Amino acid sequence: MDLSSLTLLVDILDAGNLSQAARKLKMTRANVSYHLSQLERSVGAQLVRRTTRRVEPTEVGLRLYRHGLSIQNELLAARETVSTLGQSLQGRVRLSVPSGYGQMVMSDWLIEFKRLYPAIVLDVLFENRVDDLVRDEVDIAIRVLPEPPQALVARELGPVRYVACASRDYASAKGLPTELDQLRSAPLITSGVASRQLRLSAYRGGQRHEVTLEPTLISEHFPFLRQAIQAGLGVGLVPDYVVQDAVQSGEILTTLDDFRLSIFGTQMFMLYMPNRYQTRAARSFIDFVLDKAGTARVEIPPEAGIGAQ
Repeated sequence: MDLSSLTLLVDILDAGNLSQAARKLKMTRANVSYHLSQLERSVGAQLVRRTTRRVEPTEVGLRLYRHGLSIQNELLAARETVSTLGQSLQGRVRLSVPSGYGQMVMSDWLIEFKRLYPAIVLDVLFENRVDDLVRDEVDIAIRVLPEPPQALVARELGPVRYVACASRDYASAKGLPTELDQLRSAPLITSGVASRQLRLSAYRGGQRHEVTLEPTLISEHFPFLRQAIQAGLGVGLVPDYVVQDAVQSGEILTTLDDFRLSIFGTQMFMLYMPNRYQTRAARSFIDFVLDKAGTARVEIPPEAGIGAQ
């Protein structure tokens, strides 16, 4: 059994199938399959169970995977120690952030981090889909979720609170919804997911209510949603950070403030692979963002946006 075959087993099981592993390793699928077969022959036991879509480890395969993962992490740590000896903190961090939160909250953090560590390469994706971190070779993902995936390490960055809101002019002309069911007929401005029915969850007094939404303006670009709300095009359902300053200035008014509203989830999480070696650059970024999230969160006070009276 050679070291490269053992670490190949780790890459295959992390990827979930031979095709994904081949793409990551820049090898052909046939080559990956050949090396896996050679490893199984040298061990004298089946290491993975193949299906049309996934590979799963056998008991022997799982034990070898754990050994291989430990060796792979030690090798990565040794290489980093040698390559960064006597140098400033450097490396590469591939990051995936939600389009709205990334643009409107995290952009300033990312710029500050880059100024602190100019030798670190930040590769930032602004997107909203839930990623396969192995497939997309993402080191860290920031996501709004009801619950974190069990297969990943999840660090809480704080709660996500949606607000129902509209411009002062819209509220004066048409009024603001005062009941959840009124959202069904209001011209709604919000984000959505293609080919998926949009549902609003509302929590109050320990009870959960659900409203099916039919928005008239949908976008994943939150600065555009904010602009549409300010223009008086309808009632916005957006995370509070999108309109926080405009609510505090009185330009935008909120309603249904006694409910905790949610569309995609109530918590923001930082996600990364478990038991994987984190470079000094990645560890520094994780600590930096956790510190920022812990000190920068300021929610809209419920009374700040009430103006439909």
